[in-house]
Amino acid sequence: MIEFVKHTLSNGLRVLVHRDSLTPLVVTNMIYNAGSKYDPPEMTGMAHLVEHLMFGGSINAGDFDYPQQMAGGENNAFTNADVTNYYQVMPRQNLEVALWLESERLGFLDINRRTFDIQKEVVLEEFNETCLNEPYGDVWHYLHNLCYKKHPYRWPTIGMTPDHIRKIDIDAIEKFYRRHYHAENAILVIAGNAQPGKCLELAEKWFADIPVEGSALPELPKEPKQTSGRKKDVYALVPHAAVYMAFKIPGRLDPRFPAIDLLSDLLGLGRSSRLNEQLVEERELFSTIDAYVNGTNESGLFIIEGKLNEGISAKTGEEAIWESLEQVKNTPITPSELDKLINTFITTNAFAATNCLHKAMNLAFYENLRDADLINTEPLAYKAVNGTDLTREARLIFQEQNSSVVRYFPGKI
Repeated sequence: MIEFVKHTLSNGLRVLVHRDSLTPLVVTNMIYNAGSKYDPPEMTGMAHLVEHLMFGGSINAGDFDYPQQMAGGENNAFTNADVTNYYQVMPRQNLEVALWLESERLGFLDINRRTFDIQKEVVLEEFNETCLNEPYGDVWHYLHNLCYKKHPYRWPTIGMTPDHIRKIDIDAIEKFYRRHYHAENAILVIAGNAQPGKCLELAEKWFADIPVEGSALPELPKEPKQTSGRKKDVYALVPHAAVYMAFKIPGRLDPRFPAIDLLSDLLGLGRSSRLNEQLVEERELFSTIDAYVNGTNESGLFIIEGKLNEGISAKTGEEAIWESLEQVKNTPITPSELDKLINTFITTNAFAATNCLHKAMNLAFYENLRDADLINTEPLAYKAVNGTDLTREARLIFQEQNSSVVRYFPGKI
């Protein structure tokens, strides 16, 4: 049981505090509803670029790195389709330094031309390195665009094209920052060896006076139901053929999600998973194969990805995956398989609860979804899953009309 206290400041900022007396550290985690689904469609990649700019300094603090290093801390951030998340890890004595810096980011970010130009080039280089110059690096551009036709999940977090990033100007960045980076759109979690009362007092000191200046989040377009299979063949300079398959699934809060998540583990988690045993070990078609869910807030994806062995075509690989999926739809899940899946989930979940940073991130994640107490109650939903649930989900999800497939064929571009 992970205990926490929750308080909402007068400006709408939600503050959660979890005390862990076994660590000498304290973690601050700030999450914002500022993911890439809120990018302007003609300037995708903006949320990710703003994340970079949030490390560029503030009006009062100047450069963030120096005071953080002097306080013995470290920090990082990430952006995904739904949120942008920032965290700091400090010795517990220096909690106030972390809160001061986060309040500076929230209320007094210095968006200047020099930092903007530098970080824009950094993001463009990241796009080149991870998407254009890496084998299979462009797969998410193809796959997201196949899966989604209306919803802004249709572009990856880094952006749809480098031209979209180049098109972003400083005025658009300031508008995005003002709209999304405000107290009512954020959650602060403090976890570690600190008294909850003192933490709330410091949160009040550093954040309560920051005014609410943002606006309501835009209503996003709904994705229409997919009614036919979609496919994209890519001929590229890749070492081996590869197959990426995606199936639509419900969003993260749907009651079906625990069974779907366990189904992905059945197929793709570890060497004893069904796809690995059948297609890597027994048939020797693939060198690696994985299955997982992306867990987005709204309609998400069940993804299967595999790299084929030398001389095996992507067409053969895709056909083999479909054969394995038909088998899981028609072969009962054994009690031992189910026990292993649930026990692995519970063990992994319990292990994560020993790490203060993981607890802080998860509390912020669940509070942003709906209720931070899901960190304690969701494992019960996983324990309640049975083999029939997994078979039912396999039959619902693994249908040709619900599929989007990207196949890589080695060859000249």
